[in-house]
Amino acid sequence: MPKLTFLATSIAVTLTVLSTSAESTEQQIKLTTEVIEVTGTRRSLRSISESTVPVDIIGIDDMESSGQLELSQVLTTLIPSFNFPNSQLADGTDHARPAVLRGLAPDHTLVLINGKRRHAGALLNLNGTVGRGSSAVDLNTIPTAAIKRIEVLRDGAAAQYGSDAIAGVINIILKDANHGGSMSLTYGQHDTQMAGSAQLTQIYADEAGDLAFKKGSDRKRVDGETATFSANIGFRPFEHGFINLAAELRDKNATNRSGIDQREQYARDGNDNLDTREFSAQRYNHRFGKPETQDLALFYNAGLTLDGDAQLYSFGSYSVREGNSGGFFRRAKDSRNVSEVYPDGFLPQIESDVKDLSFAIGISGTHGNWDYDLSTNYGRNDFSFAVVNSINTSMGLASPTEFDNGALIYGQWLVNAQAKTDFDLGLYDSVFFTVGGEYRDENYKINAGELASYLTVLDSQGLPVAAGGAQVLAGFSPASAVNESRDNIALFAEFDTYINESVNVIFATRFEDYSDFGSTLTGKLASRYVVNEQLSLRGAISSGFRAPSLAQTSYKSVATVFENGVPNEVGLFPVNTAAAQALGAKPLEAEKSTNMTGGFIYERDQFSFTLDAYQIDINDRIVLSENLSGSAVEQILTEAGENNIQRVRYFTNAIDSRTKGVDIVATYNFDVKNLGQLRLSAAINFNDTDVTNVKANPAELSALGESYQYFARREIARFEEGTPKDKWNLVAKWHYQQFTTTLKATRYGEVVDSSSNIDNDEVLAAKWIADLDVAYRINEQWRIAMGANNLFDQYPQDTVSNIGFSNFNQIFPYSGFSAYNTDGRFVYAKASVTF
Repeated sequence: MPKLTFLATSIAVTLTVLSTSAESTEQQIKLTTEVIEVTGTRRSLRSISESTVPVDIIGIDDMESSGQLELSQVLTTLIPSFNFPNSQLADGTDHARPAVLRGLAPDHTLVLINGKRRHAGALLNLNGTVGRGSSAVDLNTIPTAAIKRIEVLRDGAAAQYGSDAIAGVINIILKDANHGGSMSLTYGQHDTQMAGSAQLTQIYADEAGDLAFKKGSDRKRVDGETATFSANIGFRPFEHGFINLAAELRDKNATNRSGIDQREQYARDGNDNLDTREFSAQRYNHRFGKPETQDLALFYNAGLTLDGDAQLYSFGSYSVREGNSGGFFRRAKDSRNVSEVYPDGFLPQIESDVKDLSFAIGISGTHGNWDYDLSTNYGRNDFSFAVVNSINTSMGLASPTEFDNGALIYGQWLVNAQAKTDFDLGLYDSVFFTVGGEYRDENYKINAGELASYLTVLDSQGLPVAAGGAQVLAGFSPASAVNESRDNIALFAEFDTYINESVNVIFATRFEDYSDFGSTLTGKLASRYVVNEQLSLRGAISSGFRAPSLAQTSYKSVATVFENGVPNEVGLFPVNTAAAQALGAKPLEAEKSTNMTGGFIYERDQFSFTLDAYQIDINDRIVLSENLSGSAVEQILTEAGENNIQRVRYFTNAIDSRTKGVDIVATYNFDVKNLGQLRLSAAINFNDTDVTNVKANPAELSALGESYQYFARREIARFEEGTPKDKWNLVAKWHYQQFTTTLKATRYGEVVDSSSNIDNDEVLAAKWIADLDVAYRINEQWRIAMGANNLFDQYPQDTVSNIGFSNFNQIFPYSGFSAYNTDGRFVYAKASVTF
């Protein structure tokens, strides 16, 4: 991937050339007057205020007035119930962070592109982060330059769109202009002072001969330099057609918010004296922050009008992300180190190579009284792992220091057909009717890594000579390799009509049959009542489901872990394996949900106010069990013929939950006379999740006593308190002459980083984060902007102050459960041109 200097030079030349042919700025379509098919109904509406369920519309202008560089970051500052939690030192999750809607799991939100289902990522989040045990769509593979608008449906919609739509739906509409375009270059970096994490100024030995440290003020950091180039252009290759192309290239350096490693790094001599190298050792030896990444994303959207008003359409994408993140530092005296290779210890690093592609083609039109849409689309996500600056300790000096760890691959192919028409049944209004079907085929693979990435060398007695596998992340062994597929068929129908001039009613139903676990039937009833020209009431009730993902049913990872020199085979096992079944694993069932939403819309002049309350009950939620171990577990496994397995975890339908909340959205536009126009908006979410039931241990575990729990207190607390209880998004946008100033203030409510012991829970207090963007339009084509995200350089309470002093938590001063980035202030400049 190109580096920053090459990127900046190339883009500057390109911008200069293209600016000479710039014509005029294309006016943004006003969404309140454009006839659009809003997510959540298949009837075209004049305004989103006509929707029976809450829908947020995010336009180009909202996305441009932000220094946020990735789609997930943009949405979290605009949608109150949308969160993009922090994660660090979480293996692959560092490279593809999941987002959540309404505090539910990442895979409870369905993502569409132009109304068609987007494929999920191949990564299964297995570490102790928000979204543990889930696979989700990687929103950050979608460049903002390709987006015309985003529709966010904040209501369950499984009866309309199928599995995964329990929390809601994000529908991304691609640009379709047949002329003109835009380009932009953004450069920024973090300029911050780490609250609660002191700068090391001196290392010395105290009177007892132990290490001592002198510290100064909070540590200052300037890092995370990021350059982003975006471009979009439209063509009209045919008289009645268009092609719209978009590209985004990003080069982002790593950030590091690690604290001081106060541990002794080297073994003492025979007289118990400190090694002299202790006083010059690198004490900021971890990398606690965002990974280094290089991203390239390409999108196209195309359409052609055929004879008879039929429309041929196609869209697709290709993206590549290369990432590098740090693991836990291995000290020089660590038993996992080979001192001849790393005399001062080493920081093993995980590298990712993520390739994502999609392609869709379809035809829509009218035949008689019917409008039809036939389409097919394919998507694939390939997540390859490597480890560098590491070692397989059991191989000693023969070990490589770089490893190919294997890959996760997910593919999805769909065929969709639907038709809609109006029927006159003698009611107040005609009945708008939609019927359709869908076929979906999925495939999930785990490809094994190279031998050295998972190998454990044994001595003549059959015991390990040292820790095996690549340090920081062992590769996938042939025992972990899988290649599983499934398919499902869906039939759906929707009825939409007005009972009288004031009442709109929608009924939808969907039947799905899966090849691996059976069938399900869901339904939805929604209505809107117009009280008067300003006030409308709306509500919906629906049943929903989420099918277990192929990753959850087939993922297998087996690794060798050593305790006191004894090898232990531990891992995650699919529920159909003997190791999992011996400890009570049962075939996974679909999660089942009941969604209820009720609220109102008030609009008058330039003021709009909506309030929607919701309750989401989910039964049989799919979660990852605890690691089950101990002599009694080993005895069960031995009796089941699994003599070499010591620890097991698996996916299970272990809990039921209830999520309740309220969304409030208000906007006000007014003219401040000679001072321009001002737009104020407030979007607030209150959200509370309770685990209402934890199912009893299976008989196999129950017989072992109460000390064995397959879903314990820590994971329950993460469900209930791992995301903010409330979130406030306040935005003021002021247009004055050629200036546009945008000030955003986001309040993230309290979050708890839970522990197995409640006394060790880390409570992260609510915090306000302010973003400021000031833009100046030079002329119709050129626009420049400067700004800062996290303007006042806010951090969560540091770990040491929260839970007390220890050498180890000095290294990681901030919780990975922070609802906002723990990198501090980010300052940037942006130049853009339209043509």
